[in-house]
Amino acid sequence: MYIPLQYRNENLEEVKDFLRDNAFAILVSQVDNRPWATHLPLELETTPKGKQVLTGHMARRNPQWKHFQPDTQVLAIFNGPHAYISSSWYQDEEVPTWNYVAVHIYGTLRILKEEEVMASLHRLVDKYEAQSKHPVSLSEMSDQTLRQVNGVVGFQIDIEEVQAAFKLSQGREKDHERIIEELCKRNRGGDSGIIKHMDKDQP
Repeated sequence: MYIPLQYRNENLEEVKDFLRDNAFAILVSQVDNRPWATHLPLELETTPKGKQVLTGHMARRNPQWKHFQPDTQVLAIFNGPHAYISSSWYQDEEVPTWNYVAVHIYGTLRILKEEEVMASLHRLVDKYEAQSKHPVSLSEMSDQTLRQVNGVVGFQIDIEEVQAAFKLSQGREKDHERIIEELCKRNRGGDSGIIKHMDKDQP
């Protein structure tokens, strides 16, 4: 994607934190010579060899996976918070804009084996149930319930390129305090998320 230089985030640790916190993504590939997109969770994981990958699954009835060939290149889009920025918040006259955080990841995909799919689903459920008052575990579910796993296809994406855009009013440092103040007052949509990122971006 096009990212002006001042908005590029090349801090991989910060980008990885973002991916872990915003794991619901859009997976894009070609189906019958047309772009096809599926909304689904993609988890950033580290292989035993220390390689960063994304793991996910989709419904077996989804035709997208049937077009995954060996070494199919895909695009994963992770959207973070976004907020309209009024130019009335600036000290100088300027047009309004939009602040946002987004990450695009390109990589090659392979279909997981059955045991790999089950292991990845265990990790996924355990991660998101960890904060539940009464967490559930796949290990405690009946064989009949777990048969539903047959209805999904798991996959792994080997990460080849990361493009991270963190547009947070860079170049308008003198207006940051006012922008954050106005976002706090408005407090809707992605305003609070943009405030957190702008606070982090402060020197």
